[in-house]
Amino acid sequence: MIEALMFWNEPNNLSHWDFELDREWADFSHMTIAASERVRAMQPALPLVLGGISPIDPAFIRRMDAQGVLAAVDIVGVHGFPLDWNHWPIGAWPQKLAEIRAVTSLPIWVTEVGVSSFGADEVQVFGVTRTAELLRGRAERIFWYSLFDLPAGWEATTRHREAEGSAYYRHFYMGLIREDGSPKPAIEAFDPALGICQWFHFEDHRLDSAVSWLRRLGVRKLRTGLSWADWYRPGAQDWFDRQMEALDEFDTTVTLCFTPPSLGKRPHHTSPPKDLTAFADFAEAMVDRYVRQPIAVSRQP
Repeated sequence: MIEALMFWNEPNNLSHWDFELDREWADFSHMTIAASERVRAMQPALPLVLGGISPIDPAFIRRMDAQGVLAAVDIVGVHGFPLDWNHWPIGAWPQKLAEIRAVTSLPIWVTEVGVSSFGADEVQVFGVTRTAELLRGRAERIFWYSLFDLPAGWEATTRHREAEGSAYYRHFYMGLIREDGSPKPAIEAFDPALGICQWFHFEDHRLDSAVSWLRRLGVRKLRTGLSWADWYRPGAQDWFDRQMEALDEFDTTVTLCFTPPSLGKRPHHTSPPKDLTAFADFAEAMVDRYVRQPIAVSRQP
């Protein structure tokens, strides 16, 4: 079942939102509020999550509050990768959550947290264990990123790609399972109560394997995405139906993000749309198609 709906992914990350086109996030705020209003009219009890922010920035949350976004959602999502990309130590997790709690009374979900095995498998084992110690009991939802390594022949969704050096290649080692299907040592330390964040590409060949692994691990909480950009591909409806049917047994937080290039102010998935109500149309279509019953999930932290 769909447990919650999430608007966008890392909207304050330049790899996921074009800050040059929307310097005050006014377009983002407008389209998010419009989508919230549309979804509320259809499923008033469905929890709505502000797309997990990265970096964890209280100033951005204050801006979202001032622009009316926090009044339109129920939960704030945050992302953190202190052993790979963030400039703070893993032990600072309680402090980073406290910084957001200081500027909003909304519940906070950790919608992505992970540690790569880029340097060594032992680093990821430590990261899995320490992350659980630091976050368990401090956030209602914690999603480990991710189940699978990113296949080497694919591209990571980031603005500067290989120019980022080793930071780019860490994207390919975030999984608990290698590309060849073999589990890493960290899988033995993973607490399935944390949940998993696993993105699926269009017609992703790993979908059935992911379901098998989630069952095997005992994972119930899942976060994934439905790409607005993919919705405009030939065969999109069949793929979306297949993905959501396969994941129906899990309590799933579904993220809606990525602008269709044809609808953007620039022809790129990070662009604000030319029509700021178009994202609401997509959100309405996804809720109408995949939320089949009224949701009754607690919004309390």
